[in-house]
Amino acid sequence: MSSTSTLSLPLQRNARKKGFPSSPVTKPFTANLTFSFSLRLTKAIHVKSSSTAKFNEVVVDEEIDKIRRLQNGSDVRGVAVEGEKGRTVDLTPPAVEAIAESFGEWVMNRLESEGGVPVEGVRVSLGRDPRISGASLSAAVFSGLARAGCLAFDMGLATTPACFMSTLLPPFAYDASIMMTASHLPYTRNGLKFFTRKGGLTSPEVEAICDKAARKYANRLTKVSTTLSIPPTKVDFMSTYAKHLRDIIKERVNHPLHYDTPLKGFQIIVNSGNGSGGFFTWDVLDKLGADTFGSLNLSPDGMFPNHIPNPEDKTAMALTKAAVLENNADLGIVFDTDVDRSGVVDSSGNPINGDKLIALMAAIVLREHPGSTIVTDARTSMALTQFIANRGGHHCLYRVGYRNVIDKGVQLNKDGIEAHLMMETSGHGALKENHFLDDGAYMVVKIIIEMVRMKLAGSYEGIGSLIEDLQEPFESVELRMNVISEPKHAKAKGAEAIEAFRNYIEEGKLEGWELDSCGDCWVSEGCLVDLNDTPAAIDAYMYRAKVSDKEHGQHGWIHLRQSIHNPNIAVNIQSSVPSGCQSMARVLREKFLIASGMEKSLDITQIDKYAKSGQVG
Repeated sequence: MSSTSTLSLPLQRNARKKGFPSSPVTKPFTANLTFSFSLRLTKAIHVKSSSTAKFNEVVVDEEIDKIRRLQNGSDVRGVAVEGEKGRTVDLTPPAVEAIAESFGEWVMNRLESEGGVPVEGVRVSLGRDPRISGASLSAAVFSGLARAGCLAFDMGLATTPACFMSTLLPPFAYDASIMMTASHLPYTRNGLKFFTRKGGLTSPEVEAICDKAARKYANRLTKVSTTLSIPPTKVDFMSTYAKHLRDIIKERVNHPLHYDTPLKGFQIIVNSGNGSGGFFTWDVLDKLGADTFGSLNLSPDGMFPNHIPNPEDKTAMALTKAAVLENNADLGIVFDTDVDRSGVVDSSGNPINGDKLIALMAAIVLREHPGSTIVTDARTSMALTQFIANRGGHHCLYRVGYRNVIDKGVQLNKDGIEAHLMMETSGHGALKENHFLDDGAYMVVKIIIEMVRMKLAGSYEGIGSLIEDLQEPFESVELRMNVISEPKHAKAKGAEAIEAFRNYIEEGKLEGWELDSCGDCWVSEGCLVDLNDTPAAIDAYMYRAKVSDKEHGQHGWIHLRQSIHNPNIAVNIQSSVPSGCQSMARVLREKFLIASGMEKSLDITQIDKYAKSGQVG
């Protein structure tokens, strides 16, 4: 069975943009855009009807599951264009339309429940990164929002943090916002992130939206879209957001000689990876007096031709390092596609990401807020915990996933525990002072302010000097085990394997291995697995075990985590002794995976190779 439908939208903004507009624009626009699609159903359609029901509910299990599987923790992600081996397109315009409609209805219901009265004219903004699927999927978002009765505002090329800030900064202050991005994933992918004035939505909230969207999607197999009666309004929010960042730098540096150009005399290299981060160069740094000559990959290009826009990417960091050294620059900046993450390179060419970036931000934050708790994911090193403790801070290790880490910080503050920095090793970092928003540009703003302050105080050492005493782990490795299962059963199979891992440790079957907890912080013991009074919903199963032996004592840890992106389990191992990671991999392989029979449901090829040879591949 197949269905084809055409959508006619009064849109004009879908041509590829090469940059951000230089002046605010607020105007409706018209044009026609169409898309068609077909659906193949492999299962029978079962119709349930009731005389009291408002409409007949069409239940098509397979099609409903497709929409539900698009949920990716607190985001929605999928394959939007062909070109990825082994993956079919699942983030289609009809799917996006149903999700956007469900989000619009969710926002309206939330506002009505908070205000106690029906609401009208709910305003929702949409921004997107430069991916090639952005135009057609934006049209679907606008159609879905119109179906829900919302007024749509098109921000065009934007960043994820800017979308959230569009709900706060006047004169915009939208009721909600959507960012269309798939972060650092390939050009074939795309996705949606959702915000209200309270912040990003949680995984359970996105799950409820996708569940509702799945039923809408199934019910529209023969009727999809109608002409959009109220066109979206095109707005330039990025200029306001950039001014917001400039004002923060000017006010906090408070330069005694040139207040409006506090970055005069500094050379700063930006590598935006052809994503949405180019604005930071010409609309923030240049206007503050910085010299940005030598910056890289500033033009938006949804094919990402030069490298993956990702501060964890070795090519991105190497190119930025080379540009910093070639131009004798004071700082290099690397943004991911949608600028909710960042990394930096110091004046000596040292890349600062992962644990180093967390340490740098912790050093800055602990100067401003002595004794603060720093929340990170559980893949950080034992040396980072010591680094934080040496500066009078407390380290709370928590579940992997930027939303998990941020939400933990929010909860700690509600419980009366000062937590000013929440940061993941991936580069996602949020500050209490910035609405608990993971904003890569704001993180860089904090680093730039500290760099200028240090120079004004007479120091020429550079920001790298703040983390000179951070020790690096002797060994560190990440391995993957693919789940052998149909896609719809993969999540359950992965959870089963990780729970078995926990049971093996608790039953003492892995000698010297012990489930890890928070460590030295003011939180209930065991918050890694949320045994405190306010447990969070589990989006993916994961556990970390600390590993000891008679010769070395505690010398490392191993962390198993169910991926929410793909049907696999990530295995992170870190050791302070030679061959410690390989030794832990052997124990994992022989005494757990093989002994428990889990190798039958997991592809342990990488574990096998590393355990035997110490080589990853």
